[in-house]
Amino acid sequence: MSVRENTSENKLFRVLSIANFYELLWILSFTILTAFAAQITIPVKPVPFTLQTMVVVISGVFLGARKGAYSQLVYLLLGCMGLPVFAQIPDSSIGFMRLFGPTGGYLLAFPIGAFLAGLISKNIKNYFGIVLSMFLSEAVILFLGAAFLGVFYLQNMKEALITGAVIFLVWAVVKSFIGASIYFTIKKSNKKFNL
Repeated sequence: MSVRENTSENKLFRVLSIANFYELLWILSFTILTAFAAQITIPVKPVPFTLQTMVVVISGVFLGARKGAYSQLVYLLLGCMGLPVFAQIPDSSIGFMRLFGPTGGYLLAFPIGAFLAGLISKNIKNYFGIVLSMFLSEAVILFLGAAFLGVFYLQNMKEALITGAVIFLVWAVVKSFIGASIYFTIKKSNKKFNL
């Protein structure tokens, strides 16, 4: 290998390393934001009101489908390892066992919701399109979580849909509008924001 080829490869490696570091930084940032949003909780049973799903869908819109899903997979991994990133719910388990409780389906749906938000919003540039992509992604999280709640926890699908999805839909609309506003405010204030 000549010196010129070695130098070219090192430059390429350096550029790729910076790009990967930058992407990893954003993925971890949304992981941390999801953990913070989980701590803003109104504790009701069986499923609390939190701001997590808003950050989940924002991660998909900002980072794109794949990287948004990665941020939520890292969040789940940290929670399963026992770190206190999940919402604090009285009488709930910690770590990996949280996935088998009443909120397990919602948690497992986070990567799906982030991926879906990123996929739907990929070619959408207007405010209401982003709101719609966020709302649809939130609805998927809610209904997957409610299905899990009904099958594994309540053993009553009608009750699970009412207590685990329907009552959260109005809140999901509000969070979608707030999330879209955050998205466009940041995009407008920082034209360089390009992931």
